[in-house]
Amino acid sequence: MSSPVGPQRPPREADQIKVWFRLVPREDRLVPYETEGLWATRLGPDTARVDNVPFLRDGVAEGETVRFRTDGDGVHWAAGRVRDSGNCTVRVLPLPDGPLGPDVRAVHERLAGFGLTGEVFSADFPLVALTVPGGADLRGVKALLARGRDEGWWHFEVSCVTEAWRGA
Repeated sequence: MSSPVGPQRPPREADQIKVWFRLVPREDRLVPYETEGLWATRLGPDTARVDNVPFLRDGVAEGETVRFRTDGDGVHWAAGRVRDSGNCTVRVLPLPDGPLGPDVRAVHERLAGFGLTGEVFSADFPLVALTVPGGADLRGVKALLARGRDEGWWHFEVSCVTEAWRGA
């Protein structure tokens, strides 16, 4: 099953394209998609900078430069990373029966002090995909994520990390 997962806003500029990523099969994947499309700004004939946070694709963060190949139908397929952004990607799913309920605003409020930005998958599936900037208080972000997990606020996964994240 394929899906146009990702923000469905129209491109803002002529150089903005959708780059498609194939998903690595995972038994624990909560949604059954095989691809994810991310908005990106074209930087060259076969490179683009990712402009939004991925909900499903592991190993990619907002701001990274990727190489792509364009198929015969004009679809741009990611072919590898050219340059890291220094950002990390974290996904948070609030627990419906936890103290926050399925309230994505409550998730954002708790993490906003760290300068994290993100998007929500849907009202029916309140998965929050967050970009953690490289200059953020990574130790503090990790501590709050763990606290939220331990206190039953949410489940979370870190899907794209940096050396700074690992060392925090």
